[in-house]
Amino acid sequence: MELELRHLRIVCAVADAGSITKAANTLGLAQPALTAQLQRIERVLGGVVFERDRTGIRPTPLGELVLARARLLLPAVSGLQAEAARFSNSGGRNGDVPASLTIGSATGHLLGRLLHHLTSDYPGMRVTTQVSWSADELAAMVADGRIDFTIVGVCGEAPPPVQPGLTWRVLGTDPVFVLLPADHRLADARSVPLSDLATEEWGATPGDGCFADCFAAACGRAGFTPSTLYETDVVSCIDMVESGDAVVLCQPTFREMPGVVAVPLDGVPLTWRHLIGWHPSGPAAGLADQVIRLAGLAYVDSIARSPLYSGWLAGRPQYGVAGVDHSPELIVND
Repeated sequence: MELELRHLRIVCAVADAGSITKAANTLGLAQPALTAQLQRIERVLGGVVFERDRTGIRPTPLGELVLARARLLLPAVSGLQAEAARFSNSGGRNGDVPASLTIGSATGHLLGRLLHHLTSDYPGMRVTTQVSWSADELAAMVADGRIDFTIVGVCGEAPPPVQPGLTWRVLGTDPVFVLLPADHRLADARSVPLSDLATEEWGATPGDGCFADCFAAACGRAGFTPSTLYETDVVSCIDMVESGDAVVLCQPTFREMPGVVAVPLDGVPLTWRHLIGWHPSGPAAGLADQVIRLAGLAYVDSIARSPLYSGWLAGRPQYGVAGVDHSPELIVND
């Protein structure tokens, strides 16, 4: 047997976990299988990599050497794979307009209109999509070259997903509204104090980040603790509202439909920023300015389709599309 990259990953996983059992769970292996793998690796290396005692395991001097080399080699190989993927996706012609473009999104109401503008402006380009609830997952896919741009949302002033090397542009900031049944006692209100909903069950679409904590903090400032926050898909959220089982936190661009109404919350206790991210050395990086412009148009389209939100934005230049009343913010992850 020859030493392979997967063997180095195993050694790193065991060292990071501090025990065979924890490492096996992390790697999705049975403990006996991982022990056997580690024994084979030690035979190839010609010595014991880890010492075992009652407190766990620790690297031997040989293990320290292997770990030091592995922690240099594995990121270098991952970087090479990402660069190769970006180069291959560009057809080996960095700087050219790519024949294909993949857009990731965790913000559904912008993706559809962005696709419309992209296919209109670049009719010969093949545009594909990748959707995930996780902004962190999408950022990782941009970093390793699987997608070219991604649109994500973050709560309030939270930073973009932590993924070194990516550049982010703020598309805009929205207030968070609440979706109520059409026959709810507050459905006709121009806006609703969060405290007036203290006895309600709550729902929201899922995602990573701090939104649930920010919601709990906003409720605390309003003088109550929410009984629950169901995280589920959009259809289930609407079903819960229609049935009167919960009120749902929603984006202000929510398209009106029978049986449910979106209502602003007094004082804007929660906000949501829309970001677009890309890798500055990716094959489509030359299109960044155009893609940002088209994403901005998609945002404008989305707002225009919501008379409620369009009216709410009057006199509130700090919300809505960035660059309309102020310059868009550029964020670079080091």
